[in-house]
Amino acid sequence: MSTYAVTNPATGETLATYPEASDADVEAGIAAADRAYRTWGRTSAPADRAALLRRVAELHRERRDELAAIIVREMGKPLEAALGEVDFAADITEYNADHIDEITADQPLSIDGDGTAVIRRAPLGVLLGIMPWNFPYYQVARFAAPNLALGNTILLKHASQCPESAAALEAMYRDAGFPDGAYVNLYLSNEQAAVVIADPRVQGVSVTGSERAGAAVAEVAGRNLKKVALELGGSDPFLLLSTDDLDAVVRSAVDARLDNTGQSCNAAKRFIVADELYDAFLEKFTAAMGEAAVGDPLAEGTVLGPLSSETAAIRLQDQIDRAKAQGASIVIGGTRDGAFFPPTVVTGVTADMDAYREEFFGPVGVVYRAGDEEEAVEIANGTPFGLGSYVFTTDAAQAERVADRIEAGMVYVNLVLADEPGLPFGGVKRSGTGRELGLLGADEFVNKKLIRVG
Repeated sequence: MSTYAVTNPATGETLATYPEASDADVEAGIAAADRAYRTWGRTSAPADRAALLRRVAELHRERRDELAAIIVREMGKPLEAALGEVDFAADITEYNADHIDEITADQPLSIDGDGTAVIRRAPLGVLLGIMPWNFPYYQVARFAAPNLALGNTILLKHASQCPESAAALEAMYRDAGFPDGAYVNLYLSNEQAAVVIADPRVQGVSVTGSERAGAAVAEVAGRNLKKVALELGGSDPFLLLSTDDLDAVVRSAVDARLDNTGQSCNAAKRFIVADELYDAFLEKFTAAMGEAAVGDPLAEGTVLGPLSSETAAIRLQDQIDRAKAQGASIVIGGTRDGAFFPPTVVTGVTADMDAYREEFFGPVGVVYRAGDEEEAVEIANGTPFGLGSYVFTTDAAQAERVADRIEAGMVYVNLVLADEPGLPFGGVKRSGTGRELGLLGADEFVNKKLIRVG
């Protein structure tokens, strides 16, 4: 039986199933991607690739309502958020078209001898993308768009609960005019994904997902000497050190925690608050979290839909139950209803508890009291993760100082939800390796070829 199915988490109803790829399908997909790279990928002009990407962006916008409805069904994303994700995926695709000259530009080097030296950016070849369920369009756009701009070709393994959106994406690239094999969707099993990574025609793999998935992919890639980029979990700290508008900070904190029903790798998850602000912040934060509307993802005003599946809600419930058993306090929420999970606030977490190091992938905020800046930074860095982080302070020197000390790939000061197509995204420690988005993201799967002329 295929693991690829559309199961509406709001109702538990399985709406459609899709067959997994046969071994013949896998071979045909790799062969098509390899042919496309050896022809179109090596010979097409950047301007022609940019035109095709612009058409993909246009198709995102033309099919906006249809695409949004698909991911509401697949993973329960509230409709307004689903529409916003489609828009952002279009913006990312368009950004790579608009900046294709920078993405592919030569880099002249100064030399001591006569002649010239230049770094020429060339495509690597066929790439495999292993994508997650939480942002079915956005995650694919930030992998596929820059690599197609470069002339790489794409094999795409989407999450097993996102087969309909995976098919819709492949259709857009085909309808935009990309040649056969430039973008190939494959409903792969994990075992087949390992076979694809090992294939000598495949030059690299990018995975966004859990630590376990990242480790498994990196192991196979390492054995086969393949380039790998990993964007994994996060337990991002939100440091509140000073403020002249606590209500505004609380709104930012809630927005940063509840985005995508709390199922975002770079969501603020741990709220580290200066001692003199802690009590007032906790009161206001708890009240604001409790006001977030939970319900039908298609209903107007819904902030939190279901989690992506009942299994995800059961997993989150287990984390909350263990935290409580180990001595943490549940201030609000903490009890699931099927796949729905209410806004939850946890306090009293200490370094000897599992919750101190774990990622809560759902609408759960853990609030810590910090005696001073030093303790706040210590708590912020006290996890195996290092994806994003947020610092709120009225002291510019403090902001600079703390941003330098936080062990993360991204630091946002006095703002949240500020991702842009041109800003690099990625982390350190167990949050992964490499970057996506912006010019740094476009530089991951590139042959930076030195050409020295005497």
